[in-house]
Amino acid sequence: MGGSGLTISPVANHPQDFGPWHSGRYPRRMDQPKPASLLAIATTAAEEAAAFLRERFAQPRTGVGTKSTATDMVTDSDRASERLIVARILAVRPDDAILGEEGGGRDGTSGLRWVIDPLDGTTNFLYGIPAFAVSIAVERDGEALVGVVADVIRGETFAAAVGEGATCDGRAIRVSANATLATALTGTGFGYDADRRRRQIAVVSRLLPHIRDIRRGGSASLDLCYLASGRLDAYFEAGLGHWDYAAGALIIREAGGLTEFVEIDQGLPPALVAANPALFPAFRAALVAG
Repeated sequence: MGGSGLTISPVANHPQDFGPWHSGRYPRRMDQPKPASLLAIATTAAEEAAAFLRERFAQPRTGVGTKSTATDMVTDSDRASERLIVARILAVRPDDAILGEEGGGRDGTSGLRWVIDPLDGTTNFLYGIPAFAVSIAVERDGEALVGVVADVIRGETFAAAVGEGATCDGRAIRVSANATLATALTGTGFGYDADRRRRQIAVVSRLLPHIRDIRRGGSASLDLCYLASGRLDAYFEAGLGHWDYAAGALIIREAGGLTEFVEIDQGLPPALVAANPALFPAFRAALVAG
């Protein structure tokens, strides 16, 4: 598909099409692996999917469809990226469960589950805006063990393993130290349903006078990593999919930040709220006020 040189095939039939992962670099194991070994698999898969998407970004967009609403878009590139990632994982972890945004789900027997967003920021991708990512997390019993977010165009890879801290391209990152709500640069995003958008804008309207400014980047996983690395001070968004935040929320926590799901409006799903520990109480209070 396209000019990447990769053959994207149904995972169940042709995982061998992705050759190098059958070389023994990551031996198959039936026991519970250490987070570091899972992080290595996730990082390699995310970076390879990011390279694939960079090639696709330079080509005409094809196979564009919609999902939940007319504005909730999906492309052949989303689906192909997910198939690539799933193939990589199953080549070395065949007994693990998979939860993929584009339907690449399967049950497993190992107790581990991979949570995949193969192209977070599809609208940006379609419009030629260079802000989208690949997000992969691994969970045990619903708790994230590792998380990786690969910024496709900037080429940055954010990563974390539980208890081991967070990094960007191998360098340690930390959340900002800003404890003042009035100077908090805050990220957010909006849903696709019109009524949900109206309610989200109402929350922004009451929050905006209390903070420095709002940024809406279009990729939740990147926003979360920007908070983890101090590029944002706070973040909130209602109605995220599990694949949107599974990796990024762990990266925030391992970078010293706090995350919590909070009801900020009775008409909205709980919002993921995140900030550094000094700022979090005031930020949370400002979101639920009114």
